[in-house]
Amino acid sequence: MPVIKVGRMAGQFAKPRSEPDETRDGVTLPSYRGDNINGEEFTPEARIHNPRRMVDAYHQSAQTLNILRAFATGGYADMSRLHAWNLDFVEKTAQGSQYRALGRQIDEALRFMKAIGVDTTGPPFRTTNFYTAHECLLLPYEEALTRKDSTTGKWYDCSAHMLWVGERTRQLDCAHVEFTRGIGNPLGVKISDKCTEDELLKIIDALNPNNVPGRLTIIVRMGAEKLRQNLPSLIRAVQREGKQVLWVSDPVHGNTFKTESGYKTRSFDRIRAELRAFFDVHAEMGTHPGGVHLEMTGEDVTECIGGVVSNISEDDLSKRYHTYCDPRLNGAQALDLAFLLATRLRESQGLPSLDF
Repeated sequence: MPVIKVGRMAGQFAKPRSEPDETRDGVTLPSYRGDNINGEEFTPEARIHNPRRMVDAYHQSAQTLNILRAFATGGYADMSRLHAWNLDFVEKTAQGSQYRALGRQIDEALRFMKAIGVDTTGPPFRTTNFYTAHECLLLPYEEALTRKDSTTGKWYDCSAHMLWVGERTRQLDCAHVEFTRGIGNPLGVKISDKCTEDELLKIIDALNPNNVPGRLTIIVRMGAEKLRQNLPSLIRAVQREGKQVLWVSDPVHGNTFKTESGYKTRSFDRIRAELRAFFDVHAEMGTHPGGVHLEMTGEDVTECIGGVVSNISEDDLSKRYHTYCDPRLNGAQALDLAFLLATRLRESQGLPSLDF
């Protein structure tokens, strides 16, 4: 089964915030809401909402898309470069040996294909498709980039391939649902344990009234225990009504907490536990776990605690805590999860485990 790669980039500048204001040392200012609204610096000038920032965000997004196109089609995705993609990880970590072994198996497969006459220099082996997505949050920005397709008459939000509505803005009488239901992009909606069966079915009817397969993705963010308790009834309701949706796990946003030292972080163990719960529930229900939504960076940051390789402690967070908003998995932590997912998927397909 093909894997569709969607990156939350080239457009994710607005940030949903729990509180409208932020207080430091007795001084209260408007919360930082993302670079296309105001600045992260804790000054009255930086925290003023500035619409010109949306123009800056657009230009930054366009530059990012150009870089993505270059990487996706310019040879960087060539399968023969597999060993060059994660050199630091391969050289410095224990699980790098697993990556190396997997790379050797792919090399052997490519050599075999060449030997029997298959051309491995064509686009299927050298290029990849990569799509962008972000939360549809700042409606003036999204509306400004919405265009009508002259051939089909449909409206599309050209700020991304896929847009999703967040947990805080998915109310049926909310402007975000009204906007997204009118565009032809693939859509997503995030749900937590607060979402009821009736509420979910009404959201599905609003965003995908024609029940088109692939149109709507349900992105689940609950935490492991609440997911095991709440997700089965939601799946049963969707099955009962014959609704076509794709189920995706977001194991990061439901596992965010603040340390005593004030750092906003996430636990690798909790993220892993929610992923396991997501796959377990779908296995029990006989349904398909359709994807995973992770917040990650390739940089060696210390923003999430734990990890099979990194094993970051709360005391380590201050070393390389670079995020302005949400904590991200670093490259090693993300690859830890990738190997765990690969093992789980092979087991679900009845395939033998990879011999590392």
